[in-house]
Amino acid sequence: MLISNDDRRGLFRLMAGAALCASMVWGGMRFPELMGSAAPSGPLLGAQGHDGTVALHPFAEALKLVIAALIGWLITAVHKRYHRDRPLTRSMEHAQILLCVAGALIMMIIGNNLARAFGIAGVTGIVRFRTPVEDPKDIIILFLLISLGMSVGLGAIAVAGLGAAFLCLFLMLLNRVGEHKPRSFILALSSDGAEFPTGHVQNLFAAYGVEFEPREVSRSNVKYLVTLAPDVPLEYLSDQLLGGGFSGIKSVTWEAPKKSA
Repeated sequence: MLISNDDRRGLFRLMAGAALCASMVWGGMRFPELMGSAAPSGPLLGAQGHDGTVALHPFAEALKLVIAALIGWLITAVHKRYHRDRPLTRSMEHAQILLCVAGALIMMIIGNNLARAFGIAGVTGIVRFRTPVEDPKDIIILFLLISLGMSVGLGAIAVAGLGAAFLCLFLMLLNRVGEHKPRSFILALSSDGAEFPTGHVQNLFAAYGVEFEPREVSRSNVKYLVTLAPDVPLEYLSDQLLGGGFSGIKSVTWEAPKKSA
């Protein structure tokens, strides 16, 4: 039985995510004092002050940021794979990873200082984010990523690992809940040659069970109105259309169809 590249990629991500969560849980339980605020003094972790607090070494704090970034990458990869209603934009993917890092950094800065907490709350209250998030599920994922990042910033690495593993598994289970309605998109394709590779595109549509209707056709650019099942991953279909640069397609763009008035 042959395994497709899509299956190999999904299996690799699953194994990498499981290894990451297991390593975080093991490290957090095996070395609970390494990342905590009550870490012992030492040449790598820093020196103990007169007030009994410990100033952690920047390398230890940087490790927290790396862990938060890895958690953000893992959750974003799973969320993107099971994002049924519309494609996850590149900016949203980056925002999810950065929010997890931001949560860790905020808790590292605050520590046990109440004045810092009020200061950061005041600064964030001044900032106004006007980018609308249409999908309620995306909003909840953002809050969960901030929470996971904060747990990393506090040094609760094992809790963050368990939380990340639970969230990934829960996102997979949620994909089976609710009505699976077909999705419709405007697919814009551009070719890098004089002739558009129509045969390659339509063969992939047939392989994935995609219903299509050409909307705008030129020698090197074609727009299709496509309808596909909710379990067809747009990321993998886009990779197949691009074909590693050898298919003749140079760009793939998914857009939500405009609603008629």
